[in-house]
Amino acid sequence: MQNTLPIKLFAAILISSFLSGCGVLAVGGVVAGASVMADRRTPAVQAIDKGIELEAGNALGKRFGDGAHINVTSFNQKVLLTGEAKDADVKSQASAYVKAMKNARSVFNELIVGPNSTFTARANDSYLESKIKTQMIFTEKLPSNSMVIIAEGSSVYLMGILTQNEAEIAKKVASNTSGVKDVYVYFDIISEAEKTRLEKQGKADESQPNSAPQQ
Repeated sequence: MQNTLPIKLFAAILISSFLSGCGVLAVGGVVAGASVMADRRTPAVQAIDKGIELEAGNALGKRFGDGAHINVTSFNQKVLLTGEAKDADVKSQASAYVKAMKNARSVFNELIVGPNSTFTARANDSYLESKIKTQMIFTEKLPSNSMVIIAEGSSVYLMGILTQNEAEIAKKVASNTSGVKDVYVYFDIISEAEKTRLEKQGKADESQPNSAPQQ
């Protein structure tokens, strides 16, 4: 029984390495490729999101040290803070810092006031995230690569750019996953017409891999 968690975690990491790409994943003779779509964010916004995560993550880590364990997730410039803060003041300061960042258009502070989570708890969170993403990628017509999944204990947070129908499916898939108690969604809802436009744009970008400006 002592080796159960490491084995599960290894499997989760292996699955995630497949799911994060745009290739075809074959498991047990079943091929999953149709549901793996390109990220609906523009490359510029993806870069901005990564910058927000790195800047805020490093700054908050230096400011609070062991007084907090803060995960910063940015998707389409909407920023989610999860983890733990030792008191309400630290939680408030973390939120204020991110809100002051010029590229953050909205901030959702879901920090829990309490002691930092253990390594085992964080490993379980990673496993749950991968388990949900596995379910997402095997769900027909669900753009799993245009979503991000964050698990904290039995709570799951979903961010992404989806149609209303896709959003409802994604929330249902997450809610029905074993180990999940609550699901919170922070989606940007788009129309079917906008979905079509973004998918056409994504295909055009894929056909021009060298179209980025040269330095």
